[in-house]
Amino acid sequence: MTTAVPQDLRRAKGWTGALFERCLGATARSRALPDFEHLGIELKTLPVRLDGRPLETTFVCTIPLLDMARIEWEQSGVFKKLRRVLWVPVEGTRSTPVAARRIGTPLLWSPSPEEDAELRFDWEELAGMIGRGRVEDLTGHLGRYLQVRPKAADSHARRRALGADGAAFQALPRGFYLRTSFTARILQRAFVLGARPAR
Repeated sequence: MTTAVPQDLRRAKGWTGALFERCLGATARSRALPDFEHLGIELKTLPVRLDGRPLETTFVCTIPLLDMARIEWEQSGVFKKLRRVLWVPVEGTRSTPVAARRIGTPLLWSPSPEEDAELRFDWEELAGMIGRGRVEDLTGHLGRYLQVRPKAADSHARRRALGADGAAFQALPRGFYLRTSFTARILQRAFVLGARPAR
């Protein structure tokens, strides 16, 4: 990772997260494990607006397209990555230079039973489609809080997947992402964002 602060993050999308991983001593790197293996904690930086609301969806993990039909919820990357998360809000206003952006109060979070059930419901629906060979039918509109989107360095990247006929083919890599409505709710509950003063 370069130590120079980029002028903007359009071509350095993961720079902020990588900076925190390096500074805090994350050990998992790109493996399908929580960033801090010995603590079981995943690190997620979260770009936010000045009012504290998330600006973008949050990448959770890549999807092993060929294996989805054999994976249960408790074995999934989503389950493992989101058991315990250190959320670090970071000012994400594009008009503010990267070097001048402020860091918010970190939040150590685990999903409530309600949140766990919501994530599991979405995961099972999306994973079921992939397992039945319908990966090409997935769009970012599916899933209430968890969605599937392309995850590749460029448009030429491909991963093996199964089609509806059971034959393998080369598909665009995909990843699971949390919608901003989910992360906004986490921050809202922790920091009472936008709360109206009591009368």
